[in-house]
Amino acid sequence: MSSYEHEPLSPVFRIDVSADAETEPRKSKDQIMIDLLRHLIAGQQQQNRLLEQMIQQQNAVNEQRASELQQWKDANPELARSCRSAAETLSRVQTRFLDSLTEEIADSEDSLEESEFMLNEFVDRFGPRLAHLNGVLQVLAQLGHAEPSPAN
Repeated sequence: MSSYEHEPLSPVFRIDVSADAETEPRKSKDQIMIDLLRHLIAGQQQQNRLLEQMIQQQNAVNEQRASELQQWKDANPELARSCRSAAETLSRVQTRFLDSLTEEIADSEDSLEESEFMLNEFVDRFGPRLAHLNGVLQVLAQLGHAEPSPAN
């Protein structure tokens, strides 16, 4: 006798072959399809409710951020105007930088396509400056985006 003979079998391996009069009659294929579609609709409705809640939460966060930014602008009107002016200047600098970058690409097209070394050199030369310039410009533009609201 093995040690497994006294342990109950897992429900996966049990098959009920008794003739139970109270079992449900088998559903038709149409009824199964209808039930599946109802489950799908219920799942989609739940997804829609969750998405609406996520949108409401995101909108609340965005409104809070906009409110805080406007409060900062109202508290620092001169600095907000300076940020706007600096962003405009930096935008012109960025345009010239992008112009020289695209000229460099046009002049070096063949070597950039053929040489991994040249591509890495190009990215090392222009990449960090472009990334930092974009970051600074984004901050300045956001802080100087609109004029402060009139004093209450």
